[in-house]
Amino acid sequence: MDKEAPAVGIDVSKHKLDIALLVDGRVRSKSVTNSTTGYHELKVWLNRCKVELDECAVCMEATGAYSEPVALGLQALGLTVSIVNPARIKGFGQSELIRNKNDGIDAALIARYCAKMHPEPWHAQPPERRRLRTWCDRLKALKEMRQQEENRLEACTFSANAELVEHIQRHVNWLSLQIREIECEIENHINRHPCLKRDADLLRSIPGIGTATIMVMLGHVGDFRRFSSAKALAAHLGVSPRQRSSGSSIRGRTMMSRTGNRATRSALYMPAVVASRHNPILRTFAERLHANGLPKKAAIGAVMRKLVHLMYAIVRSGIAFTPNYLEQQVEKAAAARRDISRSEADLQT
Repeated sequence: MDKEAPAVGIDVSKHKLDIALLVDGRVRSKSVTNSTTGYHELKVWLNRCKVELDECAVCMEATGAYSEPVALGLQALGLTVSIVNPARIKGFGQSELIRNKNDGIDAALIARYCAKMHPEPWHAQPPERRRLRTWCDRLKALKEMRQQEENRLEACTFSANAELVEHIQRHVNWLSLQIREIECEIENHINRHPCLKRDADLLRSIPGIGTATIMVMLGHVGDFRRFSSAKALAAHLGVSPRQRSSGSSIRGRTMMSRTGNRATRSALYMPAVVASRHNPILRTFAERLHANGLPKKAAIGAVMRKLVHLMYAIVRSGIAFTPNYLEQQVEKAAAARRDISRSEADLQT
């Protein structure tokens, strides 16, 4: 029986890292600070435990702003790191009937998950894409702030509170100015990097896709090419259908899975509405769904998924959107066959 490779589970928090090393079924625990010094301390500890770094798998949950810097720091030390959706770790823990929860227990659970499931290594996005994502997050936060202030402005206007109305209006104007500045910064950032500009130009060729959607998709999704298929991208965004049926008693309605980043999924709704009216391919698709009796909102969800498939195909192929692309390819193939037939006929004569 082959010996299992050592597995390290890390429970990440703001100030510390709780570590569990699983070797031959035994768990060793350690806690270090969440800093560059702590990463080096972890490396020294693994060496002291006689663990080969190139054979060791490190796993942690995706915890937003805290997990990615840790993964980058450990990769720089030569460790193979995986970042896993917390829902997977939670489901794995439920399969083990774990009832207690603390940082040490979570780290050991992550280590066991890593040893059993062998998650794929995490690959960092290029710096320009990571920077674009941070700008998109800041833009989203400012827009949410402005919406909150506009709601307060409406309430104060209704109550005839003139002093607060003037104060809130100044804040709304300032937020609008900041939003415009960040949007210009994002556009300049995309134009400065050829890979981002190429993908943005390809996405812009699709009727229904505008600048705001392009910013969100490139910022949060990153490189579309890292997904193996359009279905994988749709599942990542949470726009793939989810069935719920079993036997004769459960006949649930098929719905959108709604997993993944909510902001990215929300950014696809209005483009899907526009595309179902002005994109020739998706308009035909939406009309067929309506004719089959599918509710309007459910049809928009299906158009969102088709739009994701279309974006993936456009970026992956590097060919701008063409409504009659398939017809053109069929005509080219037929013309090529005719040329071959003429050439064979000339050779025979």
